[in-house]
Amino acid sequence: MKLSLGNVLVVKMSAIGDVIHALPVSYALKETYPDTKITWVVEPPAYGLLKNNPYIDDIIIFEKAKFRSLRGLVTQLPSFSHILKQGRFDVALDLQGLAKSAAMAYLSKAPKRLGFCNMREGSQLISTPVCGSHQQGSVVERYLDVVRALGCRVDKVVFPVFPTEEEKQQARILAQEAGLDIDQSYILLVPGANWPNKRWPTEHFACLVDLIWGSGKVPVVVGAGNDQVLVDEVIAKARRSPISLVGKTSLKQLAYIMQCSTALVGGDTGPMHLAAGLKTPVVALMGPTDVNRNGPYGAGHKTLTVSHDCAGCWQRKCPKMLDCLADITPKQVFGALQTIIDRIKP
Repeated sequence: MKLSLGNVLVVKMSAIGDVIHALPVSYALKETYPDTKITWVVEPPAYGLLKNNPYIDDIIIFEKAKFRSLRGLVTQLPSFSHILKQGRFDVALDLQGLAKSAAMAYLSKAPKRLGFCNMREGSQLISTPVCGSHQQGSVVERYLDVVRALGCRVDKVVFPVFPTEEEKQQARILAQEAGLDIDQSYILLVPGANWPNKRWPTEHFACLVDLIWGSGKVPVVVGAGNDQVLVDEVIAKARRSPISLVGKTSLKQLAYIMQCSTALVGGDTGPMHLAAGLKTPVVALMGPTDVNRNGPYGAGHKTLTVSHDCAGCWQRKCPKMLDCLADITPKQVFGALQTIIDRIKP
C-alpha cells in the first residue's frame, strides 16, 4: 500500500475560523498516507493553531502586510517564491480559493494542484476544483472532499489542536489571575466577530451574563484584544461583571480553557468553530452566513437563527440597516444553554 503522497502544500492562510475548518485535512492525509510531508502556508494570527501539531511537518508564514505595496511585492516575492520552490511539492491544495492562494499554488511548481468547490478570483484556472458529494454541506466536509479525491479515507473527522503541558499550565495561571477556577463550571461567551452583523448585541450578552450568574455558573468572556470595547460595554450593562480573558490567552491556551468549559456562546467566528471542533458544546448565533455551510460542526450543539427572510445573505454590512442578530433573545440563548447542560449532566 502506498504510504506517501510525497510533499504536500496546504494553502489556507486566514481567517482563524477558516483555518480551523481546514485542520481535519491534515489529520485525514496523515491517517491514510503517514509518510507524507505536509507543509502549511498560514498568516501570523492563525500560526499558533498549527504550531507543535504532529499532523503538520512544516509551516510557512505569509506576512500579507509586507506584500501590500508595489515595492513590498517586488522585494518580497522572489524570496517567498524561492521558499515555495524549495519545498519540491508534489501536490498543492488550495483551500483558500482566492487569487493570492492561487499564486502560491502556482509558484510552488507542484505538478498536481487541487482546490475545493466554489473557488473564486480565477483560482479555479490554476488548481482543479473538487466538487464532491458534500459540496452543499459543511465547509469542513467540502475541504475533506479534496483529500478524498486523493484517496484519503475519512473514517472520523478530527480537528488536531494539541495544547502542550506548558500551555495548559499557563492557561490555568492566566485563568486564576483573572479570577477563574478552571475546575468549576463556567460558560464561555464570545462577543466579538470580524463582521459587525455577526455580533450579538452587547446588551443581550449582558442580560445573558446575569442569567448565567443566577444559575450558579460562571460567565467568562473570551476573544481577541480588539474585542475589548465590546467587552467593556457588556461589563457596563451587566448587573454583575463576567470574568474577562479577552486578549489574555494564546489560541492554544484558549483551546485548553475551552476543553475544560461547560459550553460556549458565540456567532460565526473563530472561537466558536474552535470550540465545536474540540467537542465543547456550542450555542451558535447565526444570521448573515449560511448555517448549513458555516454552522458549528458535529453533534451536540445548538444553533439559533434569525427570522429575517434575508438570513444567509453573506453581506458584511446589512443593506437594510438591521441589527441582524438582535431578534435572538437572551432567554432563548439561556434556554438553549440549559438544554445542553441538562443533556451532559451525569
